[in-house]
Amino acid sequence: MSTQRTVTVYQYPQCGTCRIALKWLKQEGLEVEPIHVFDNPPDSVTLKTLVGQSGLDIRKWFNTSGEVYKEMKLKDKLPQMNEEQMIELLATNGRLIKRPVVTDGSKVTVGFKEDRYEQIWGGSTGS
Repeated sequence: MSTQRTVTVYQYPQCGTCRIALKWLKQEGLEVEPIHVFDNPPDSVTLKTLVGQSGLDIRKWFNTSGEVYKEMKLKDKLPQMNEEQMIELLATNGRLIKRPVVTDGSKVTVGFKEDRYEQIWGGSTGS
C-alpha cells in the first residue's frame, strides 16, 4: 500500500488559479497543506531554497499582474536588483509572489500549468 504524498501549497484562497490547482492536486490523491501566502509568506531562507529547487529564474517568482507589483514599479526596479534583494523583497510581501507555489520538500512548481503538474505531481495514485 502506498503512502499518501503531502505537498505544501502557498496560495491565496480567493485566487481562482489556486483553487483550480488545489482541486487538481487533491484529485491526484495528494494531501494538501495550504498556507495563506499573504498572511504567511515564506521567509527569505525558505524562499532561497524553494527558488533553487524550482530551477526557475527568480524573476519568474514575481506576480507581475498584481497590484503591488505595479504600485511598486518593479518592472523598472527589478533589473537593478540582485537575487538576494529580490528574495528579501518577496519575503516581505506575499502579494508579490506568483501563486500557487507547490512543494513536497524537494520539487517546486510556481503557478499552475496542467501539463507541468502532470509531469511533476501526477501519478501519485499509481495510475
